[in-house]
Amino acid sequence: MIHSLAYIDQQAKLAENVVVDPFSVIHNDVEIGEGTWIGSNVTIYPGARIGKNVKIFPGAVISAVPQDLKFDGEETHVIIGDNTTIRECVTINRGTKDKFKTEVGSNCLIMAYSHLAHDCIVGNNVIIANGVQAAGHVTIQDYARIGGLSAIHQFGLVGRNVMIEGGSMVSKDVPPFVKAGRYPLTYEGVNAVGLRRAGFSNEKINEIQDIYRVLFVHNTNLSKALELVERDFGSTLERDEILSFIKSSERGVLKGFSSR
Repeated sequence: MIHSLAYIDQQAKLAENVVVDPFSVIHNDVEIGEGTWIGSNVTIYPGARIGKNVKIFPGAVISAVPQDLKFDGEETHVIIGDNTTIRECVTINRGTKDKFKTEVGSNCLIMAYSHLAHDCIVGNNVIIANGVQAAGHVTIQDYARIGGLSAIHQFGLVGRNVMIEGGSMVSKDVPPFVKAGRYPLTYEGVNAVGLRRAGFSNEKINEIQDIYRVLFVHNTNLSKALELVERDFGSTLERDEILSFIKSSERGVLKGFSSR
């Protein structure tokens, strides 16, 4: 299952049925779970913890030291969950002493030429399209969809079930359940298609749309709009999640809807 032209350090821990194609290099302090396939010309550096049934395509580099001048050689990791696919030439750097890890959840698809910098945390069932660049300390929550060639500013936060248009410059936080695009990044509606696919009922989607109309469409001051949502909408998981996200945002959230 391991090609004779691959290099595997003796201290690496690979499950018995891991497949490693020729010209790949797996360093020490690497753990790889059952059923995982490592394509040719993949480099996996120390600190990688790779789950079961992961597919890593040629040219990917996993767990290289972070591109952070403050990094001082501390022991950190890259953690990749089960059933995740990492396509050609993706780079995922180790964490720093901020989180001590960079993490990608289960059932994710990270498309070709994307980069996840140090201390990024990516949830489950996330799709990151080709050429996305995520700076350090970015968090992307479950079921988010990031369009190709988008760039996410350091410490950025992308909520769950979000759809970000390709080519976006994500310099502000993106609250859950929305579509975002244009420049500067702007609210473009609720991600209704994605929510239906994720099992949200029409009633729940309508509730989310009504909340965001108050927050981002009615041209009300955001602080005042938050008060109106809290007053006029009963407490639900989704309402409370939206309010909590916006109130706790350190970078500030994206712009409200504009017709231009």
